[in-house]
Amino acid sequence: MLKTRKELDAELDALARAWLDTALTEAADHATADEAATDGTATPEWELRFAAAGRHCGQQHADSVRSLLLVEARAPLPSVTRLYEQGTAAERRAVLLTLDRLDLGATALPLVEDALRTNDTRLVAAAVGPYAAAHLPPHAWRHAVLKCLFTGVPVDAVARLGERAHGDAELARMLADFAAERTAAGREVPPGLRTVLALTDPAPEHAPAPERATPAAPTEES
Repeated sequence: MLKTRKELDAELDALARAWLDTALTEAADHATADEAATDGTATPEWELRFAAAGRHCGQQHADSVRSLLLVEARAPLPSVTRLYEQGTAAERRAVLLTLDRLDLGATALPLVEDALRTNDTRLVAAAVGPYAAAHLPPHAWRHAVLKCLFTGVPVDAVARLGERAHGDAELARMLADFAAERTAAGREVPPGLRTVLALTDPAPEHAPAPERATPAAPTEES
């Protein structure tokens, strides 16, 4: 889970906090700089710090630090794409985890699609977060769910799973086919499959109880 700046300050030592202060200031300055004043050829300093986050703040805080840098810089698509494509798996994960916090619309979907083509469970889990829930079209989203099941990523990682799976007959069919293939091959059906299959049920989760018939009032004749 990504940590806030306040949470990081409480856990980082003085040297790491000073480094983070400088890095975030550089990112904020870049976000407000006049683009016409830069030639666009030199790598912005904040992007260099993005790669160095783990070394200065600890690997356990690297995702959170990198996410803060992206947000503070109001990272545009070219920067986000460059950091993803040139980054390590850890750096790519941080980009994926932050996409929903950036003003990119659906333009960063190619990065999500790339992550979903890998078998790196860290990237797959990060790719099915809130950004994918908001922007992946139905067909691609269904395959993302199956990718989680196939690679062993817990289905809890899929953001808005219940909302998007509800009443999805095509997803239910795909899950049933996947389960049948696994069973025929003598392989275990992932436990998460049944969880998702139940969510595809179009019936309301908490259907109201049927009203009881009100007994007719006795009449003088009865």
